[in-house]
Amino acid sequence: MTERVLPRHLGIIMDGNGRWAKKRGLPRTAGHAAGAAVFKTITRYCSRIGIPYLTVYAFSTENWRRPQQEVLALMGLFKQYLQDALINFLDENVKVRFLGDTTAFDPQLRELIAKVEHVSENRTGMVLNIALNYGGRAEIVRAVGLLLHDIRSGTLSADAIGEKALSDRMYTAGEPDPDLIIRTSGERRISNFLLWQSAYAEFCVTDVLWPDFKPKDLERALSDYATRNRRFGGI
Repeated sequence: MTERVLPRHLGIIMDGNGRWAKKRGLPRTAGHAAGAAVFKTITRYCSRIGIPYLTVYAFSTENWRRPQQEVLALMGLFKQYLQDALINFLDENVKVRFLGDTTAFDPQLRELIAKVEHVSENRTGMVLNIALNYGGRAEIVRAVGLLLHDIRSGTLSADAIGEKALSDRMYTAGEPDPDLIIRTSGERRISNFLLWQSAYAEFCVTDVLWPDFKPKDLERALSDYATRNRRFGGI
């Protein structure tokens, strides 16, 4: 029997909550609530089929520009998810990490983030990266700053600067780069997501809006990925 080809690292740009709500005459916040439920379902599904790393784009550095009411609703959903994770996800062997500058969040949310990371740090199953207040450009700037700091402090030689040195200072240090990135809602942009890490990632766009995204839609993307010939610049 042929072994199933799965990405080691799957990235998902969860897009379309607002449009889903608008189509139904609902406020955008209702779309985000529906999307949060789908996130839980897809996370569990990825864990159970054996994907080692999953990174989801939950809130970008640019999302602060949205209406204040919508941002506040998203912060409330993040808190609710993290509280649920502490209580109801104890049976899930998932290690949770957060990518991005979490210092911008209020103390309660930062405390929940720290608790979830601590509670799950010794789990041996799938690693779930949640990108919160994350931007690919900001991540690269941060990594360069860390490089400069290490050079100035004498812990790193300038001659040692290379791709590995920069990768080691990304939020995803120690993880494989994403093999496949899925974007829902039909938009064909990477939107500042994992810019450094996605140099050779396969890209899959689906017209399905995120609140309508189901495991069967994920399976279609995984089946398509399994047929691709990844040459990484070779022949």
